[in-house]
Amino acid sequence: MHSTIRTVVFSAAAATLCALVATLAVLAVSRPSILVTTPSATSTISTFDPGVITSGDATVSRKPDLALISAAVESKQGSASAAQSDLAGKATGLIARAKALGIPDKDISTSGYSVGPSYALLKWHNVDTVGKTLDALVQEGGATQISVGFTLADPKAAQAEARSLAIADARSRAQAMAAAAGVKLGKVLRVSDLSTSGYSSANFDIKAGAAASTQVPVGELDVQVAVEVDFAIDT
Repeated sequence: MHSTIRTVVFSAAAATLCALVATLAVLAVSRPSILVTTPSATSTISTFDPGVITSGDATVSRKPDLALISAAVESKQGSASAAQSDLAGKATGLIARAKALGIPDKDISTSGYSVGPSYALLKWHNVDTVGKTLDALVQEGGATQISVGFTLADPKAAQAEARSLAIADARSRAQAMAAAAGVKLGKVLRVSDLSTSGYSSANFDIKAGAAASTQVPVGELDVQVAVEVDFAIDT
């Protein structure tokens, strides 16, 4: 009788360690800087105010404060029912170990359950100890597959700082353009955010039977923001 493999994966989000530098939030598309002038008096096109259009960008680096841990248990049995029964016990043990580490129920979730691998999420909010957490899930929780990714629990503060720096960068470029054109930079007419949402997170994988003490290097996440700013020209 063919062997049936059932796998349940639990993932935990832990707070802080990062294996590699990850890029959070936004890669921006920069528009070339353009100096806008007033159309000639003979033009039939409606007139518009002269202005300077420029772009700015900035990057703010932050140590991640949330680790996303994915852990799995596996059962190989002669029938689906036998695999299910065996897997239920292993899954219970893994979840119990996660809770014993201090992970609350709200930070433990299962994404699916089927013949084959299934994944869940555990949230770990002490990134500096994530290596010990991974070891415990493998060595004492029975996880046969485990990985961790890193992020910021709330990136808004870093994004706001990067946005302010990006606008300052845009103003600096506009002032240089205005000086080169022999005009005086005026007030801001319009600001556009050129940033795109989404981020990539560094990942770290551990296999069953790994060394007793797993080292997960701490890195940083880069929050990038790009803006376009239109300035008036003072006459």
